[in-house]
Amino acid sequence: MELLYESNNGKMVKLYDRPYRLYFVEGLGDVESDTQTNRSPFQDGVNYLDSVLEPRYITIELRINATSESDLTQLRSHLSTVFNPKLSLGKLTYKNGDSVKEILAVSESIPYYPDGATNRGRTFQKVMITLIAPNPYWRSPNETTKPLVAYKGNFKLPMTFPFMLGTSGSKTTLYNDGDVPSPVRIEIHGPTTNPQIFNRTTGQYIRINRTIAQGEVMHINTESGRQRIIVIDEEGNESSAFGYLDHESDLFYLELGENIIEHVADAGNRHAEVIVRWDSMYVGV
Repeated sequence: MELLYESNNGKMVKLYDRPYRLYFVEGLGDVESDTQTNRSPFQDGVNYLDSVLEPRYITIELRINATSESDLTQLRSHLSTVFNPKLSLGKLTYKNGDSVKEILAVSESIPYYPDGATNRGRTFQKVMITLIAPNPYWRSPNETTKPLVAYKGNFKLPMTFPFMLGTSGSKTTLYNDGDVPSPVRIEIHGPTTNPQIFNRTTGQYIRINRTIAQGEVMHINTESGRQRIIVIDEEGNESSAFGYLDHESDLFYLELGENIIEHVADAGNRHAEVIVRWDSMYVGV
């Protein structure tokens, strides 16, 4: 098993070999949950609503193996710099054979260096680190990407009825092999008008009541707490487009297993495309 931690400023520490030897780790799999229930008057028992996972706490014990006292001082200083809680969330990577998972976490405090003959010597030092992962789910390190070629416009002037708005574009099946539903990140490249992304498996959809011009890219993130819809133009200028979200839309997640995703638009051309990205999420490693 290997653990690697990369801080928010790009500095990394390998926690499995010299000079930082991993001795103990806890919290990679287990995480507490809060069971949500309610009860009606005079009801025996309760009604189950949901189970909500708490933040994940990961406890790590290391031994620093140095070549000299000055080397030990430098190694301690480097470890404290990387696990500085003021740097915000860093990335912890778990490797075990072909299994690789990542989680965003921050140190609860500066690493603790206990004193005493069994904890510290001239060229060695025991270290204790506690990480907090606000989002308790592990993720696959490589995001999965699926492109959808946008629909070719089918408008004729003058219009006659009946006519079709939103002829189906490309359709694909996305497979979420994680343990829980996964949020998606969507890129819509113009030109296209009023694009809609359907999850035919659940019946949910995202519709944006806006024209995306040639050279513009719309970015949609459905993750709870990080939801956003922005448009970036050819010059890199960013503007919010959340107000164009149709009021009946759902910023959906991919359900477990197969999800049939389809792109529909009121107008566009064959150069427009939609790209869907997601990370499968796991409750343990």
